Amino acid sequence: MNEFRLSKRLATVASFIPKGAVLADIGSDHAYLPCYACLHGYVSKAIAGEVADGPLRSAQQQVEKAGLFDRISVRKGDGLAVIAPGEVDCITIAGMGGALITRILDEGKEKLAGVKRLILQPNIGAELIRRWLFDHGWELIAERILKEDGQIYEVLVAERGDARRPYRHLEAELLLGPFLRRENSEVFREKWQRELLHWKRIIADLAEKGESEAARVKMRELEKKVQLVEEALR
Repeated sequence: MNEFRLSKRLATVASFIPKGAVLADIGSDHAYLPCYACLHGYVSKAIAGEVADGPLRSAQQQVEKAGLFDRISVRKGDGLAVIAPGEVDCITIAGMGGALITRILDEGKEKLAGVKRLILQPNIGAELIRRWLFDHGWELIAERILKEDGQIYEVLVAERGDARRPYRHLEAELLLGPFLRRENSEVFREKWQRELLHWKRIIADLAEKGESEAARVKMRELEKKVQLVEEALR
């Protein structure tokens, strides 16, 4: 992977960047995504944000190597601290857990002024992101699910709008994804069959460990998720 050829996961993220956008890529690592987006005409300029010194240096070196130092600003900071309100109109956050992505969005809410599109790729916990988007008036407009090197990833795309619009069965689709549930692809089914096996093992373990209230609550939560997923996979 380099500035000319992205992984399947990051190429999917890049495919949703609007033409001519001003991009902030949060947790940019080597800055491959903003470099690729600039070189392929997706964006006019970009910000690559990193909180750790090592990835920050890697991003700076990559931007310099690509000759894009006049179009990509590499900045150190936590989450959306690297941008000012109104500075960008598209934000990508890829390769983190859903809990961390929602924390970044929540702590940086005031930085979302002027942002038209969020493109979010959680490694786990996509449900948390859907709930955050729903609660904060962001409409999910597209989803993708893909498999790469044995791992399954989801990409969520949102714009300001009617947060309820894509949902027909809210509880199930916050978990599964409204677009992904309706598409019901082979990769989608594989992901949730894996999750079902995992959850059922946990339920069995909890049942063996006794009858504490915490165990009963956890079992009920997992049994509800199992029911929702099994209904979707029928």
